[in-house]
Amino acid sequence: MSPPAFDLSCRDAVEWLQQLPSDSVDLLVTDPAYESLEKHRAIGTTTRLKHSKSSSNDWFGIFPNARFSDLFAEVFRVLRHNSHFYLFCDAETMFVAKPEAERAGFRFWKPLVWDKRTIGMGYHYRARYEFILFFEKGKVFSRSINLGANSITQDFANESKLKYDVAEKIKIEEGFVSLGGAYEEPLVPYLEPLPAPQPAPEPLPQPSSAGKLHISRPNY
Repeated sequence: MSPPAFDLSCRDAVEWLQQLPSDSVDLLVTDPAYESLEKHRAIGTTTRLKHSKSSSNDWFGIFPNARFSDLFAEVFRVLRHNSHFYLFCDAETMFVAKPEAERAGFRFWKPLVWDKRTIGMGYHYRARYEFILFFEKGKVFSRSINLGANSITQDFANESKLKYDVAEKIKIEEGFVSLGGAYEEPLVPYLEPLPAPQPAPEPLPQPSSAGKLHISRPNY
């Protein structure tokens, strides 16, 4: 018997994700009822989302900004490497969600703009668009760093768009540093077996300050 084409659940999103195995999802797209909706529920068509003077529908509550860290941690866990995550949101929520997703380990690429082409009347400068934040899990950081410099973590943080302390933690726990240039590159962890122990080679000459260090780490 073939599996069903889809599975429809009505549950808390974070709790639902916690039931999924790690590295089991190819793509995740979500459009949460972001917290800024609360500001607009008294006016315009957004009143339909809550019991109000303009509507008798008790439809659903909002997803608070404080829960984004839990949501992104689970999304990051269940997604496979080299996969994408898309989050629909408004401009206000984007400034909250983007740094939280990056702290969870995602690489942020860009905001896509969904132009809805039509707009109703309402409060001033009412938006007719939403943003779709485009994140990726699985890029590899690889850069040459001047030997002797203390900027490895900072360069990694800038490239990966992470805070310095997060980049330092990832570098220590999951990264490796190797001599670049004419020196042999190390084996990629988890992809190649370790070689059998060999006699210690003759010591290499100390590289000059013009040499390079090479750091490479999967950006999970």
